[in-house]
Amino acid sequence: MKLPILFLYNHDAAHQVAHSAGILGELALTCGDRPIIAAFGSAEIKEQVEKLLTQDQVAAVQWVGLSLPSWLNFLLAPLNRFVPARRIMRLYWSKKKLRRMAMIVSTERTCLTLKRSWRRGTCPRFAYIPHGSGDRNVAMHPALKDFDLFLLSGQKVVDQIVGAGITAEEKCRIIGYPKFDILRGRKAEKFFPNDNPTFLFNPHFDPHMSSWYEQGEAVLDYFYNHPEYNLIFAPHVMLFFKSLHISPEYKVAKKRPDIADKFCRAANIRIDTGSEKLFDMSYVLAADAYIGDVSSQVYEFLHQPRPCFFIDVHSGAPAQEPAYEFWRNGPVVQTAEQLFPLIPKWQEIGREYLAEQERLLDYTISIDPRLSAAQRGAAALLADLHAAS
Repeated sequence: MKLPILFLYNHDAAHQVAHSAGILGELALTCGDRPIIAAFGSAEIKEQVEKLLTQDQVAAVQWVGLSLPSWLNFLLAPLNRFVPARRIMRLYWSKKKLRRMAMIVSTERTCLTLKRSWRRGTCPRFAYIPHGSGDRNVAMHPALKDFDLFLLSGQKVVDQIVGAGITAEEKCRIIGYPKFDILRGRKAEKFFPNDNPTFLFNPHFDPHMSSWYEQGEAVLDYFYNHPEYNLIFAPHVMLFFKSLHISPEYKVAKKRPDIADKFCRAANIRIDTGSEKLFDMSYVLAADAYIGDVSSQVYEFLHQPRPCFFIDVHSGAPAQEPAYEFWRNGPVVQTAEQLFPLIPKWQEIGREYLAEQERLLDYTISIDPRLSAAQRGAAALLADLHAAS
């Protein structure tokens, strides 16, 4: 029996799971000569992985828990409010069994701390599947250079990673966007008992870049006073995971504002700060228009091009030259007050940006009508191991 391929699910929230679970399930059913393992940090994360698999796939996967002793979890709790202390400790607590893999597949770079500690002797290959296809420089972190293989959504991400000097093009494989596989056969849910236009407000958690801290309440208040529109407030799942947010990159810390009760009671506003619908594409399927700042989730919304609006609270870039590529998908404003006059013109604005949205989506995410992203990803992983053996 060949050494296993291990998929690492070690985050504190489940928003990254759908970016690799389909590939895990595909390999589990088709790779009979090699164990396929899912290593999970909590029972909640395991449950989310299982929801994205068939019963046969769940049975074929080998499940490995990475949980820490309760006493260690308790000791790490204060530190975990500021840094991913539990996430890192789970890796080191299980490092002996993790080293016995042929490959470790991850959607984030924390696992590379293990590779750096294994400089001597044999070491698994490390494959990276980004949890999104955004355009911020944090997605191009220099530490990513230690991955051996990159499974990327489209040519844009290849160009970004190679252009940033992180890796060479021969280490990149374009597989499409695995999360789009979960859209097959799904219909949009209806979250309001009317046919009014529905806007999705999706602020990020980063305290330097997020529109929530200074502009968020004004956005909610506009829709509270305009019941002719519906609003789904569905922030990045990490925004309400803790109250104090620190941006190591920008050396900024801010306390996250809470939500006023009146917005929670409004018939035309749906507030969701923690359910799985924040990351299973339920809301991007249901909305007619998108309001955001720096979240790559905009590309998930644009699986079907529709109007987008962006609030830039940090870059200082002129509107005609946006700081990020994904801000070319719609108007960019600096304040909520500048956004409000645009909302009644949302359909006209959608038509104005349609061609650019289609261009950017095609550049960002490769679609193969013959193969799913999971099938393409599974084939890329096996081909890499075969070439390395």
